[in-house]
Amino acid sequence: MASLNIGFLMDPLETVRVDHDSTFALMLEAQQRGHQVRYFEQGWLRFNGTCAEARMRHVTVRREPGRHFDLLDEASRPVSSLDVLFMRKDPPVDAEFLHATQLVELCGTQRPPVFINEPAGIRDANEKLYSLRYPDLMPDTRVTSELPVLLDFIARNAAGTILKPVDGFAGKGILFLTATDRNARSAVDMLTRGGREAVVAQAYIPESRQGDKRILLVDGEPVGGVLRVPSEDDHRGNMAAGGVARKAVLTPRDLEICERLKPELRRRGLRLVGIDVLGSYLTEVNVTSPTGLVEANHLDDVCVEARVLDVAERLVAER
Repeated sequence: MASLNIGFLMDPLETVRVDHDSTFALMLEAQQRGHQVRYFEQGWLRFNGTCAEARMRHVTVRREPGRHFDLLDEASRPVSSLDVLFMRKDPPVDAEFLHATQLVELCGTQRPPVFINEPAGIRDANEKLYSLRYPDLMPDTRVTSELPVLLDFIARNAAGTILKPVDGFAGKGILFLTATDRNARSAVDMLTRGGREAVVAQAYIPESRQGDKRILLVDGEPVGGVLRVPSEDDHRGNMAAGGVARKAVLTPRDLEICERLKPELRRRGLRLVGIDVLGSYLTEVNVTSPTGLVEANHLDDVCVEARVLDVAERLVAER
């Protein structure tokens, strides 16, 4: 395939961990295929009166910590000048994040890039709420800001309850409460900000001590996975919270969940997704900037980023 212009809307390139970062792995794969790699940060995006443009940096990348990229040039370019745009800005999904997903779609009379993932799909698929579309796949769940409802739910779950902020990420703000926890009322009050913000409450799944699975889906197909095992003194398996990555074996139930999600993910243009499965339950669908590619590569002897670039190149060729 001819060289493509591939862009990445992402966090500062200076801060990435080259041995761990999934976005950096995608950049390396794009470069190895002979494509031009450009990146820009959320704050560099603007509307110029007719279309969206950004201050873009053309770079070469290499896996050398501290010396992992060279800047070739920097210039303002329309978003439509890109053949592919990877939407890889990490959460939180705040107002600025949502505004950026709207701006990049404004390509005027020019053809927009292939988006991975589609901005509208990202906006519609809150990572804590999207899975509610499949209640039969989930643990018993409530989403509310009402203190009595949450306290009743906590009291009825003998094994315990997990509380999560709706817009949380990387395991931040997640609490485990037992049915007899004397701190339940104050914890709920704190997490809901005095009943002003809804939270997700889920029945605790005892299998969580053995870890939860991050399963990576490319164009709806499972291509790799990681078992994230929590540390002895924590209930969270997120690697950002100290969890350890181990090899995941996908079960028939895991594959059933993936198959159920596939048609709608494809319809929404969500080409790179990380779903979280705990025991036999779907708990989250991560679409903003799913991680775990590097760990899945090492543990499963795969190359997830190659599968992603295959899809990107195919979508460009089909336009």
